[in-house]
Amino acid sequence: MSLLGVRNLTVSFGAPVVSGVSFEMEPGECIGIVGESGSGKSVTARALLGLAGRGSRVSADELSFDGMPLLDAPERRLRALRGKEIGYVSQGALVALDPLRLVGREIADALRLHTALSPAQRQARVLELLAEVGIPDPALRAGQRSDELSGGLRQRAVIASAIALRPRLLIADEPTTALDSTVQAGILDLLERLRDQGTALVLISHDLAVVSRLASRVLVMHRGAVVESGPTAEVLGAPRHPYTRQLIAAVPTDRPRGTRLTAAAAAPTVGNSGSLRANHGISPDIAPAPATLPEFPKLSGGGDPAAGAPVVLGSHLSRRFGARVAVDDVSFELARGTTLGVVGESGSGKTTLARLVLALDAPDAGEVRVLGRAWSTARERDRRDLRPRIGAIYQDALSSFDPRLTVGHIIADALSHGRTQRAGAEVTALLEQVGLDGSVASRRPRLLSGGQQQRVAIARAIAPRPDVIVCDEPVSSLDVSVQAQVLDLLDDLQRDLGLSYLFITHDLGVVRHISDEVLVMRDGRVVERGATESVFLAPEHEYTRALLASAPRIGSRPATS
Repeated sequence: MSLLGVRNLTVSFGAPVVSGVSFEMEPGECIGIVGESGSGKSVTARALLGLAGRGSRVSADELSFDGMPLLDAPERRLRALRGKEIGYVSQGALVALDPLRLVGREIADALRLHTALSPAQRQARVLELLAEVGIPDPALRAGQRSDELSGGLRQRAVIASAIALRPRLLIADEPTTALDSTVQAGILDLLERLRDQGTALVLISHDLAVVSRLASRVLVMHRGAVVESGPTAEVLGAPRHPYTRQLIAAVPTDRPRGTRLTAAAAAPTVGNSGSLRANHGISPDIAPAPATLPEFPKLSGGGDPAAGAPVVLGSHLSRRFGARVAVDDVSFELARGTTLGVVGESGSGKTTLARLVLALDAPDAGEVRVLGRAWSTARERDRRDLRPRIGAIYQDALSSFDPRLTVGHIIADALSHGRTQRAGAEVTALLEQVGLDGSVASRRPRLLSGGQQQRVAIARAIAPRPDVIVCDEPVSSLDVSVQAQVLDLLDDLQRDLGLSYLFITHDLGVVRHISDEVLVMRDGRVVERGATESVFLAPEHEYTRALLASAPRIGSRPATS
């Protein structure tokens, strides 16, 4: 008898979204489920827990855990299984924790509900779990709320909660999405230990290298169905289905700067919306020719920097938060039309540096200059005319939007510098420019896919015709095929609009693919800098070498069951 039996699983919300999924699992086995956004991976995972969602209809010839039928099990029995017997790491750690509760209380809940441990014992176990998932200073973090933690720390806290009761089956939906390579390596070591100790693991991930390391078998899903399955080495090493080959081709690791990740005959040009949609995997639609986009007015009182001068200059930047030094004497230059990548582990100071560049925070020492003008040292009213020249794309696109506004209102607000939210032809033109149909303007962002939300964020960022865009983990939450489309889109926009990017990411494959130069940060300091290929091929600092060594690669570590 299998620990988990799934045969002909179908989930419908009016129309089927998952059709005919079948697999079996034994203790100590890991199965990876891969596929792009909307392929049915997460719905499949939630259906195993009886959490497919309101309005869903779930059917299967078999859906059982340790011989117990799950399909018609009473809710009370399912609640007893969740957490204790079946753990779940949900997708979206940035919003998975209750923002009003302490992290330690969140993790202790499972222990309170399912064990006879005393409050003191539960507290001690919480600290053990936080240390086990690699969270530094567990006592401090247990007493904080989720908004006080970085994305990587929140991800680890969610994993700690899921494994608190040592469940026999762990369903992990994108468990390493927000983690840098060294922390990711620690989490993968932990999941590997749990697997080797007998925990069955369903691993859902857009990171094929992570799946390659942990899973002995893999299911490839496309449009709700399994299109290919088998031993991981065979599926990822010699894929038979065209869709699997497309997924593998979209991985940016070892793809040189300027190489397209998505199949296309030619790069698009600005204003040619049909060409752009075709190049970025968007079905061509009949749409009016895009409107002429506005030219940005010339700066008054100073003008643009001389040719060859950096568009952003950071000089000896430092920022402290109490006793913690977040950024420590960091200097850099961003040249026009180039990409400067910033990479480092969680807590290295990458996002704080981004906030200093955007003047959302003020440095304790040093300064930032934008387009040759004082920026961090200027008063906000003196920065006002320069602000549209520097934009931002954030990791969690959805949370960066006003949920009351439609896409059209969001883009119109950015186009008009906050003077109006009335959508017009220019909004349609911008949406088409990033590969979206103009009809998206009437929808709210929460009704869009993750890839569409990120395209809207890009459209908002380029609306005022900036010179510089700060990209803070803009593709970390996207599956590999959508990530490839967005990276190609950013490359196309950079070439056609002359944009400069400060690109922050924990993904070494992404930063190598998109950056001209790279800064490696650790504990607030830049430990290595240089041309991207030089840093990756001949790293000088031991920390850079450790980062590169810890990054998983497809086929680099075959899984065993």
